[in-house]
Amino acid sequence: MNLQSGTYYWPTTFPDAPSYPALEADLSCDVLIIGGGSSGAQCAYYLSDTNLDVVVIEKSTIGCGSTSTNTALLQYSGEKMFTDLINTFGEGYIERHLQLLKESINEIEVASKKVIINCEFNRRDTLYTASCRDDVESLKKEYDFLKQKNCELTFLTKDDIEAKYPFSRDAAIYSYNDAEINPFRYTHALLEYAASKGIRIFEHSEMNGHHYDKEQDKVIVSTKNGHSIKTRYIIYAAGYEGIEIQKEKKASFVSTYTVTTQPVKDLSKWYNRTLIWETARPYLFMRTTRDNRIIIGGLDDNTSYPEDRDSKLIHKKKKLIEEFNKMFPTIQVQPAYYLAAFYGGTFDGIPIIGKYDAFPNSYFLFAFGDNGTVYSQLLSKLIAKEIVEGNCPDLALYLQDRPLLNSEFFISSN
Repeated sequence: MNLQSGTYYWPTTFPDAPSYPALEADLSCDVLIIGGGSSGAQCAYYLSDTNLDVVVIEKSTIGCGSTSTNTALLQYSGEKMFTDLINTFGEGYIERHLQLLKESINEIEVASKKVIINCEFNRRDTLYTASCRDDVESLKKEYDFLKQKNCELTFLTKDDIEAKYPFSRDAAIYSYNDAEINPFRYTHALLEYAASKGIRIFEHSEMNGHHYDKEQDKVIVSTKNGHSIKTRYIIYAAGYEGIEIQKEKKASFVSTYTVTTQPVKDLSKWYNRTLIWETARPYLFMRTTRDNRIIIGGLDDNTSYPEDRDSKLIHKKKKLIEEFNKMFPTIQVQPAYYLAAFYGGTFDGIPIIGKYDAFPNSYFLFAFGDNGTVYSQLLSKLIAKEIVEGNCPDLALYLQDRPLLNSEFFISSN
């Protein structure tokens, strides 16, 4: 699957990242994780302090896929407002979803402090702006819901925004204590931690096929190295490439674009270096990095053809810089890295844990959506809990066949 093209910033921040051997023998384990990106690393992290024998295989090198293009804004709010999600799933359902998302950001912070490698985790506030006057009412409704659910935020008027920023919007939600991270370093940090706990990790070991042995209740995976792995459970944490193994009707794909600038000397006009995004669809978003670069992204395009996606990269790069200059005219930026990539979401706005009849003893981790790192942390924890404890009521929230407007079940089960 042609996921992305262009030049990538995150791998340059960790040129001496750990490497792992290729699989050179048949083996058996309790849990096999397919994929050495962010999702696979987060699964390995949650399974590393258990008594289970866990193996991770990656077809190329750790973090080389979508992890290297992930912009890693860590927020609980997503592309679909919670007030809209309630119409589909019910308030009790979405209240629990919100709680789990907030907990997941905290879990990322805990993990980033537990590992040895510096993940460049920073708490950041978020400015979520109304892109036009017509969006103010829905933004205020979203604010009222989040405030009722004890989220830390403030509703800013046009005057409030103009007092803090060099641009103007009709209104905004200002959220406290979201975060940002370096996803490439975070992935390596989690896997190094897992390896120190005895989890075996193999690079350049691509899955070639699999079959279920009903008599043994085991899945046997073959690799292109010519070896096999016998396992009790499989977690497919291959990101967007998981769709090539199991199609998922709730998933949808578009193309997105990102520019990472040269380091900027003066960011004093950027209030609190907040994460910034907007109500428009497609939306523009931006953040800063540890070395004072600016990541500008968005301008999504409804194409799933790599050639079409890539042909628009130079135009999108210029447009992203132009949009940034409109908002911050005194901050001079020069593009250093720019890329085009597929971006996966779900039609209903909730990430997916896939459990399919055709794949016994298997979990598909589809952390699709604009909060991919947060979603992945959440889904990884739920999958690990079900494997270890045999039951995880919250996992039902994210199954591909999740119930609609069934809030009573989730209120009573937690």
